[in-house]
Amino acid sequence: MSQSNRRTFLIQVAAAGTALAASQAQAQAVKLDEKDPQAVSLGYVHDTTKADGKKFPKHTKDQKCSNCALFQGKAADAWGGCGIFGTKQVAANGWCSAYAKKP
Repeated sequence: MSQSNRRTFLIQVAAAGTALAASQAQAQAVKLDEKDPQAVSLGYVHDTTKADGKKFPKHTKDQKCSNCALFQGKAADAWGGCGIFGTKQVAANGWCSAYAKKP
């Protein structure tokens, strides 16, 4: 393999790796739809103040995804990952019945 071909090959590999990383990051940025079957079964809402108090009487307005032990985003993030919903992002101000207060 000549020096020129090797250089071209390495540049293509680096570009492919960057494209793959970007596509994975984009796939992880999919926001959870409130109508998603799993979200519906757990009573997920994007806004904790809109949680069904009759169906979930233990819910309080101070419970939200951003202070849940399952939230994988940073405190200042508007959306973040959740161990319950796989690669889908949940709203920091959201809520679901799997809520568990951070220790």
